[in-house]
Amino acid sequence: MAESKLQTLVGNDMADDYVRTYVPQGRWSDTWAIFKANFVKLVIINVLTLVFFVPGIALMYFRSAYVSNLAALYPFSSNAGIAIYTPSTIGLGERLVLSVDLIYYAVLIAAGFIASVGIAGAAYSIKKIINSHGEFSVKSYFHGVRRCYLNTVVPVTVFLAFYYFSVIISDWSAQTIAYGASAGGPITAKVFIIIATVLIGIYAMWVLAVGVSYKVKFHYLLKNSLVLLVGSVLQTVLMLGVALIPVWILMLGMASAIFTLIGAVIFLFFGISFILLVWMAYTQWMFDCFITPAIATEKQAKLEKMTPKQREEVKREEDMQAARELLAAGKSELVGKPIKPIGDEISVKEIPSAFGRGDVAKAQADRDAMNKGIEEYYEEHKNETKYVEYNKMFAEREKALPSTDKKGKKKKISADNLLK
Repeated sequence: MAESKLQTLVGNDMADDYVRTYVPQGRWSDTWAIFKANFVKLVIINVLTLVFFVPGIALMYFRSAYVSNLAALYPFSSNAGIAIYTPSTIGLGERLVLSVDLIYYAVLIAAGFIASVGIAGAAYSIKKIINSHGEFSVKSYFHGVRRCYLNTVVPVTVFLAFYYFSVIISDWSAQTIAYGASAGGPITAKVFIIIATVLIGIYAMWVLAVGVSYKVKFHYLLKNSLVLLVGSVLQTVLMLGVALIPVWILMLGMASAIFTLIGAVIFLFFGISFILLVWMAYTQWMFDCFITPAIATEKQAKLEKMTPKQREEVKREEDMQAARELLAAGKSELVGKPIKPIGDEISVKEIPSAFGRGDVAKAQADRDAMNKGIEEYYEEHKNETKYVEYNKMFAEREKALPSTDKKGKKKKISADNLLK
């Protein structure tokens, strides 16, 4: 079922500047080998991507600093005395957080447009490393940005929009409960928006994976991503859990500061690359389960990297070698020469066990007659096109072969030295 629904992806691989080669081992052992062998490349990709995350990171830092300043300025716990009026602070903190988040998280959506540049480049680059076993350059990183930005910015923006609503609804829920209202409605709304945000996030990851892997129209991109998600819900949740290990380590920082430090170091060097490596390796495995992969041999991959002049030289050498092998094998007499078919009119008298000179003479006469018939048939048919063209082909190929050896001396072309 899934195969038939994914036919629009067949043959539309997004591999503009590389050729996918065969995986010599299992998917995950190969991914681990790629991680170890290309760690420096993954660090470079991670650092390049973090540059585009700076606006969003700075925005969240300023948001946290601003909330902390508000907490210091507002009279949340002031007690000026009995005779002085103290304003009520019920729900004030929640209201301030809500007003701040309405602005800062809206701007975070705009920062997602910049972050999408890094995500597109990183996802394409890591996809290329996986499929070509280590090929990477900064040029290909920005090539991925040009090719995949639109397919990246849409899922990122949609996810951040849902994340924005989940934050705002959570703040509104906290404020409503602080005012003493019923908690049932706000908590229900908060739970539903968080679930919706998680589901949209998982779907957005599939849209990203398909978007950097295949060249299809946008509605097919959304449709195929949904088919792949529905067909692999449990595997997807499990692999996202593994891919997000750097995030889980960072979140443990709420319990211990050491985890915050470890998580920060991981994200600084390879956190984003690790997430994308695991996710792209998993999604490539899923694609290969349902879509016939366009895998080239090592020879084809090598040809793709050559210049047109180099490819022409390789082809000429291959053609020459084929001609040498064909000539070395020799022309087939069955094809290059007319041979008289055997019919009932041809018969040779067998010599009996007890024979005389007359029997031998009769048998010899029959053989002479048969040979004469063969010669006559040859002379009659030797100028037919099929024989002329066949022999002409061999003559032309023989002339095309070099008649000198490596030292420049002339050599006689024969079946014995054609392949030397």
